[in-house]
Amino acid sequence: MTTTGAGTPQPSAEELRRRAVRQRQARRRTLVAGASSVVVLGALAALVVTSPGWPVVQETFFDWAYGREVLPAVFEGLLLNIRLTIIATVCIAVLGLGLALARTSTAAALAPLRILATVYVDLFRGVPTLLVILLVGFGVPALGLAGVTSSVVVLGTTAVILTYSAYVAEVLRSGILSVHPSQSAAARSLGLTAGQTLRHVVLPQGIRRVVPPLLNDFVSLLKDTGLISVLGVVDAIRAAQIESSRSFNYTPYVVAALLFLVLTIPLTRVTDRFMLRSIARQNAQVGV
Repeated sequence: MTTTGAGTPQPSAEELRRRAVRQRQARRRTLVAGASSVVVLGALAALVVTSPGWPVVQETFFDWAYGREVLPAVFEGLLLNIRLTIIATVCIAVLGLGLALARTSTAAALAPLRILATVYVDLFRGVPTLLVILLVGFGVPALGLAGVTSSVVVLGTTAVILTYSAYVAEVLRSGILSVHPSQSAAARSLGLTAGQTLRHVVLPQGIRRVVPPLLNDFVSLLKDTGLISVLGVVDAIRAAQIESSRSFNYTPYVVAALLFLVLTIPLTRVTDRFMLRSIARQNAQVGV
């Protein structure tokens, strides 16, 4: 670096040469990546549209006139998926945090609670979500318990909450355990109680570290709310199934898939951004 008369640092000739070389290399990589992408995607597209069955597939799956016709019904079902996702997210956050705290507790008196939390997590992580929905959706009404709802929407959402709370609990537990014990020791040395240390020191750091995987779980939750359609709930998937059964045309399924993509792709990009920021923050801490 050189300095001008005004004291402003200026890059040297060697630094300018290096920058120019890096810019040329970046442009070359961009051109190569773009060209290879065009070639590969073009070849795949040509393979599909030139296949013998493409006209039938186009008529059966990509009838856009029929797609516009069924769009309102499928979109109305998607709104139900969104509402259920919001409700389930709140319940999963509360239940998952409670399970994580129970599993990370060290008090001897809470040993039965730790055992129950461990059994809960192992059970609902080990059973497929679809089976949990079927067992809860059909099993609870069969019990004939007084005061227990038989609404398939409520029961299906409850089954999803039971399953996802187990996954979220493990993500939160990993975040809590990733906080170095010195943080708790420092907080206690300042006079904070165990509860205050957990609330103000451990939890904020632990949750911040697992935001990307939690966002991934949220994206998966949005899609898996469609599984409750097996109970007869008219969500986006069930609405598409109804419309397809009327015409034996599968375009409604494609419409439902596109609507889900409109929601999940931005959420995925947000998750990627959080992950990059988290990595950059960790690298900055290591470099200090």
